[in-house]
Parts: sequence; structure tokens; C-alpha cells
Amino acid sequence: MSLESEIREQPAVLSRLLKSQAEPIRAIALSLKAKGIRNVLLAARGTSDHAGLYAKYLWGSFNRLPVALAAPSLYSFYKRPPALENTLVVGISQSGKSPDIVGVLEDARRQGAPALAITNAPDSPLARAAGSVVDICAGEEKAVAATKTYTSQLMAIAMLSAALDEDDGRWRDLERVPGLVEQALELDDTIRRIAERYRFMAHCVVLGRGYNYATAFEWALKLKELAYVIAEPYSPADFQHGPVAMVKRGFPVLAVAPDGAVFDDMLVLLKRLTGELRVELLVVSDRDEALGLAHTPVRLPAGMPEWLTPIVSIVASQLFCYHVTRAKGFDTESPRWLRKVTLTR
Repeated sequence: MSLESEIREQPAVLSRLLKSQAEPIRAIALSLKAKGIRNVLLAARGTSDHAGLYAKYLWGSFNRLPVALAAPSLYSFYKRPPALENTLVVGISQSGKSPDIVGVLEDARRQGAPALAITNAPDSPLARAAGSVVDICAGEEKAVAATKTYTSQLMAIAMLSAALDEDDGRWRDLERVPGLVEQALELDDTIRRIAERYRFMAHCVVLGRGYNYATAFEWALKLKELAYVIAEPYSPADFQHGPVAMVKRGFPVLAVAPDGAVFDDMLVLLKRLTGELRVELLVVSDRDEALGLAHTPVRLPAGMPEWLTPIVSIVASQLFCYHVTRAKGFDTESPRWLRKVTLTR
């Protein structure tokens, strides 16, 4: 397996996850509803942390659950974990081995709080620490940079949201996702050509809002770990509260701006960036208004529900990072200083 093959494997992985985990996730949702869960505490690192950002928006908007991201140092160093009454504790980890994430779930069990693991390793320490486990069914991921495990985590989070809602319409939307990801993969030749324009890029800003705030963070991380680009992710609101001062004419700005509730807000900023500030703009979108502003437009499949766009938009972003890395002459399989499994506490 290579990074490229794992990127291409994603439609099959997502289909497998939908088929094998729909009923287990529905059962978990029924159990959680019976427990009267009112809050979620979520523990994750790296790419999995960005999946947690998606959960924060998705479970907050559809399931009305406040989601907080755990501070593992409270457990490992300060020994002062928060009280967990009426709280679901979720650990998200591809390997399920990181001691800091395992420790958060172990404390949940000590406090009698429900603990859920979302992992690619259902026999891992994280899974053993949890009361319930969602297997993301990605299969072995050999590339250091996570791709198929990330989209599988997003899909699992979305499936749990639909199960908590008991909404058949949302399940039908979920069943469309593998086909939409397949359409995104068809952009490969276009993105390979686009990447040549960015082969000398050393720094950039990545923008996303709402559900795709997570996409901005994951896109930026992939640029850092594969292409060694200093990539800073922001929401449009945060970007305008100071960081916009660092851009100048020709500064690379990458934006994910699909149709949805936050689109108009994104569009206002994109117009300012190209008009007043004259940046170098790449836009991933399904809307002509945004694509027409870009020096480099990347067109997403049309007709996606906004809450599912992060699963599709990140695939186009993964292809971009892969091809920029190759254009720069770097090794896509062995990023410097990195290991597949990072153990932190």
C-alpha cells in the first residue's frame, strides 16, 4: 500500500464502514439515549483531533450536544480530571495506542461515565478501556500520513449523529458519500497539473468554517507533514481578527467553501482577498461564485448536504497535498521525523 493507493481506496472503505457498522452504531445510539447524555468530552490527537472538530459542529448542530475537547495533561500530569456527570467520553484514535487518549477513557470508566472508542484497532488499549467501540473498518494504513482513517472517522461520527436522530433521510444521504468521494477522486489529473503552480510554496493560510473548519485544520496538517509547508488554518472570523495582517499580494490562500449556511460569509472574505488584498487564491467549492474568484478553482461534486461536505472536500485536499509533495521532490511515504504511531502522555 502507498499513500496514493490509500487515498484511492476511500470509497471502498466508506462503503464497508456503512455496511458493517450501521447496526452496531444504532445500538450504541439507543444505549446513549437511554443514559440521558447531555454533554460530550472528546479526546484525540493530530488528525483524529480534527475529526473531533467535525464532531463538535455536527453533534452540536444536529444532536444539540455540547462537545468539549479534553485536555489530557489534566489526567497525566496534573491528576485533576474534570467531573463527568451526564457526560459521554469519546476517544478517537487510529491505532488506539496513545496513552494520553487511553487515560481519558480509563478515567471515564472510573467515574462511571459512558466511554466510546472510535478506532481502526478494535483490539487496542483504547478499545479495551471503552464501554463501546466503533470500528472504522479502514484496514491497515501503512502510509504515515493518515487519509482513509480520517475520512472513516468522519463517517463514523456522521453515522452516530444520524443514529441519535433516528433520521432515515440522513442515512440515505450517508449512502451517497462513497459515490461523491469517487467523483472527487476523478479530479486527480486536474489537481496534479494544479500542483505544479504551488511547487515553490513555502507558507500559506488555509480557510474553512462550520463543518469544514475541521477540513482547514486537516488540510494544513497534511501540507506540513508531507510538503513541509508552513500552513496556518483559520476560520474566516479568526483570520480577520489579526492574522489577515500577514498577507500581501501573491500570498497563497487556500479555502474550502462549499454551499451551505456559512457560504455567504466565506464569499465576502474571498472577494476581499482577491480584490483589495490581491492574494493567490485556491478555492475548493461547488459554487460558481467562489470558483470564479479563484486563480486556481477545484470544483467539488454538486448537490452535497453541507454536513457531509468535509468527507468529500478533504479528499480533493489530500490529492493536492500528495501532488504538491511530489512536485517539490519529497518522499510521500516517509515524511521526515515522523512515525505512524505516536505515543504521547
